[in-house]
Amino acid sequence: MNTSSAPTPLHPHTVGRSHAHESAALHVSGEAVYTDDIPEAEGTLHAALGLSPIAHGRIVAIDLALLRAQPGVQLVLTAEDIPSENNCGPLLHDDPILAAGEVRYVGQPVFAIIASSRELARRAAALAGQALKIEPLPAVLTALEAHAAGQYVVPPMHLNRGDAATALAQAPQRLQGSWSVGGQEQFYLEGQISYALPQENRGLLVHCSTQHPSEMQQLLSHALGWASHQVQVQCRRMGGGFGGKESQSALFACVAGLAASRLRRPVKLRLDRDDDFMITGRRHGFDYRWDVGFDEEGHILGAEVELISNCGHSADLSAPVMTRALCHFDNAYWLPHVALHGFCARTNTQSNTAFRGFGGPQGALAVEMILDSIARRLGLDPLLVRQRNFYRDAGARNITPYGQTVEDNQLQPLTDQLVESSGYHARRAEIQAFNAASPVLKKGLALTPLKFGISFNVVHLNQAGALVHVYTDGSVLVNHGGTEMGQGLNTKVAQVVAEELGLSLARVRCSATDTQKVANTSATAASTGSDLNGKAAQDAARQIRLRLQPLAAQLLGCAEAELRFAGDHVQGAGDSRSLPFTELVAKAYLQRIQLWSDGFYATPGLHWDRARLQGKPFYYFAYGAAVAEVLVDTLTGESRVTRADVLHDAGRSLNPALDIGQVEGAFVQGLGWLTMEELVWHPKTGALSTHAPSTYKIPTANDSPPDFRVALYSQANAADSIHRSKAVGEPPLLLPFSVLLAIKDAIAAAGPAGGDPELRAPATAEAVLRAVSGVMSRSG
Repeated sequence: MNTSSAPTPLHPHTVGRSHAHESAALHVSGEAVYTDDIPEAEGTLHAALGLSPIAHGRIVAIDLALLRAQPGVQLVLTAEDIPSENNCGPLLHDDPILAAGEVRYVGQPVFAIIASSRELARRAAALAGQALKIEPLPAVLTALEAHAAGQYVVPPMHLNRGDAATALAQAPQRLQGSWSVGGQEQFYLEGQISYALPQENRGLLVHCSTQHPSEMQQLLSHALGWASHQVQVQCRRMGGGFGGKESQSALFACVAGLAASRLRRPVKLRLDRDDDFMITGRRHGFDYRWDVGFDEEGHILGAEVELISNCGHSADLSAPVMTRALCHFDNAYWLPHVALHGFCARTNTQSNTAFRGFGGPQGALAVEMILDSIARRLGLDPLLVRQRNFYRDAGARNITPYGQTVEDNQLQPLTDQLVESSGYHARRAEIQAFNAASPVLKKGLALTPLKFGISFNVVHLNQAGALVHVYTDGSVLVNHGGTEMGQGLNTKVAQVVAEELGLSLARVRCSATDTQKVANTSATAASTGSDLNGKAAQDAARQIRLRLQPLAAQLLGCAEAELRFAGDHVQGAGDSRSLPFTELVAKAYLQRIQLWSDGFYATPGLHWDRARLQGKPFYYFAYGAAVAEVLVDTLTGESRVTRADVLHDAGRSLNPALDIGQVEGAFVQGLGWLTMEELVWHPKTGALSTHAPSTYKIPTANDSPPDFRVALYSQANAADSIHRSKAVGEPPLLLPFSVLLAIKDAIAAAGPAGGDPELRAPATAEAVLRAVSGVMSRSG
């Protein structure tokens, strides 16, 4: 045994430090392997999908002879060829893999072409217009039209507290209105793709760009009529997901897997961007109708609100999206009397799905618009009105409408810190002076806070597993049920394991997510990736460390309680002697001590009554706030963010660099949703007109604030999360509400004092110009 007499210098803690993303060098060098980069096995075939050309109709016939006669075509798959269940819906079985009997939106897959090359498959699939004979049926294309007809994918939901009707009737002031916000395309860099390879003994390996490998395994096994253990799904990394690969990767995994099992040859299905747009759903657009009562100081006394989401043709994840929207309508504010009504409208469009925030942004945005209008009605600073309505511990003003206590409330101290660091009040005075002297260009300023609940709405999904292997050379391999989509999940999990074993980060490696390693996993979604998988991996690593401790204490001649695992060594009492971790592991192997372990974690304390929408659905809340300053050209409607100050609560951050990157990315993505990303469907045909980068515009580097100040709020999580950190994937998407309201503030400056501009979202140049025209017409 090699022990030293002097203390071994320790590496700094691995957790809480800004380590580079584990694949950063691979990303920039082009060495990172995505699904399409996997070398194709000999005999690989390629699939393409034949899409419906109309929004709603009855399938009369498919000219299979025409399709089979095309060059290179090996197989044409239709719904009749699916051996078992024709369903890729994650919750309700209402979403066919391939249309059967009827088509329900423009772009719905009706058949699949399997050909010798991708080009030949696409050429044959493009003949869908000739091969399909469809009898048109009436189509419902907007959520309001479906709502008027009582056409929903799930029954309406109602969240009530107190007596909203009485509170409204007795309120000194009352505000009624309607508003809408559009949807948003995920626009992941890597499109939907699956690559299925037949295995021996009726097995199937599917490489899939998905946030939910276990669900892909389950849906494909159901479609094949196989047991789950016959289907293996792997995902090393995704080129972005944002929710678009949580449930909607299933259709493509199922088609590739069905074709591969039928032909006993590998089959790859990779969509091009246009087909991806036309087939898949996106963030739900919402329509709102509200009736709100308040007093002369701006306190909300009662509210009755309708939230109507455009769900598309099937349920997908629309029910939990609406649930989260209802549970986030309160955002940062105490609402004593509320009656919230959620309607999931069924339309003949793509089935909308998860998107970063999962309904939370759509719910919280409504109350922010309401509070802004209240402030303008009363002639008060919108920040003051917001602060007056904040949740507070005193006076029982800390219970949400769904019955959860708001604990560890950081709203006021976080907001106070941002108000001071951003110079909010001085800048508001400066902007008023600027606007008074500038007839064309107008500036606006807004501060918006956020409170975002962390956990899956569905309690049983809040669980995770992990495997940790320690090899005899002291290196460590980790596998967990989460998926890496660029957010740095693998980096954080590796940090957690390294910290638990006292190792430098270079000694720990994460392997591809694989349903044959960790089974029955939840999706990497709801901002729970690090919380759940980090805790599971920590559990596994801790078990190994505890197994090693008796041997280490024996070798170092000390008590187990005196041991310290750090700096790639184990140190004894007083740091007088140390033992390299590699040496300890080698000796442990010879002593037949188990050097691998599984870990498991289930979030404690959650309970939820779906029928009443009451309970404790969230383990904790994340907080944040942003101040946005914008400049608006009232002649053209163009706007730009000139400065953004952000303070976000990440708890005791596992990796500050990654977390700041997530906050920055979420801010810009939310900015895009609210200012430029506009989805347009043809009002008669139901075809999506904005289905390519040429017509659908996402923000670029030039759209980011040139003065962008992002900081993490330093406060450990009161809940026992992984190392007291907080989730940072979805909450910061609410921060750019400040941009939309700053634009509204600038528009208001173009009209008479006390005006409340009618600005829709996204606030495109056209929308801004219409709002400017509205306030100017009132001044005339």
